[in-house]
Amino acid sequence: MGRNPSDLILFIGKRLVQLVPVLFGVILLTFFFTHLDLTNVCNEWYPHAGGATIHACEASVNQPLLNQFFQYLVNLLHGNWGSDVYGAAVYPAIAAALPATLELVFASLFLMVVVGIPLGVIAAQYSGRWADHLVRVFYLSGWATPTYLGAVVAAVFLGPLLGLPSGGYFSTRAVPFPQYTHASILDAMLAGSLPYTVDAIDHLILPATVLAFINMGIATRMTRASMLEVLPLDYVRSARMKGLSEFWVLYKHALRNALITTTTVLGITAGGLLSGTVVVEEVFQWPGIGQYAYASIGGGSSVPNFAGAIAVVIIFAIAVVAANLIADILYGVLDPRVDWR
Repeated sequence: MGRNPSDLILFIGKRLVQLVPVLFGVILLTFFFTHLDLTNVCNEWYPHAGGATIHACEASVNQPLLNQFFQYLVNLLHGNWGSDVYGAAVYPAIAAALPATLELVFASLFLMVVVGIPLGVIAAQYSGRWADHLVRVFYLSGWATPTYLGAVVAAVFLGPLLGLPSGGYFSTRAVPFPQYTHASILDAMLAGSLPYTVDAIDHLILPATVLAFINMGIATRMTRASMLEVLPLDYVRSARMKGLSEFWVLYKHALRNALITTTTVLGITAGGLLSGTVVVEEVFQWPGIGQYAYASIGGGSSVPNFAGAIAVVIIFAIAVVAANLIADILYGVLDPRVDWR
């Protein structure tokens, strides 16, 4: 008996309602922790600050923090996310940077799926043998590699070795077509420019590979564990007894059920990948929200951008919350045993 689609809508609605207090708590904590040291920063940088920073400093001194928070909430709901130290609005900068980061995250997820899942199947198929041990060394190496080290090694050594660009968005800043989406590959494809599409892909390969390699163990280990649970089951043994090829048994019958857990975990991982782009984007000079976050907390700038830092944390929180919601939905859709009610 099939499940009622209206139950899925109700299920999603309940999850969305439950996420509201989570987001409110994130905004509350981020705002207060960010503003705890604002007075000291104002005392240090006030003489050198721009107009927007002077206004923020005066507000932090003259208004109670609680009043500032509620005013910030009102502004946030009206699309006013504040301004940076030069008076530039935060929201347009976030809107322009986010698509580039999403492009990087989706490329990394793609690599994690097409490389990590087959490696997990191989590790389960040859469990306890040399192939399993090699796969384990591979994904443990990724887990053990600090993000900054992996990014620097790829930019300094792998880039020149493979002939790939080690930074930037395109090979030239003068792009002869409008960037409507701010996602390099998509904009180049919309413009119908094959050379720029290839160039954008070349620039994406190294940062996406670094981000995927560091997180590859999630897909590989979850697939291996799920496959080891599925392989001894009766329907898999029956498929082998029918004379089906091992490849067909593994990837058609066993992997189909093993992917339920892996898919949901990858959905959750997507939210974490977004926040993990800060170091990668800074090393590769990828113009995304990670690089904007680095600049907002004072990296390479004399005056921290408090409004920008808060906005970035909110975006990361929304991404994690949305990823968890998508993972819940995927699990409910893929596993018929889950009750949507």
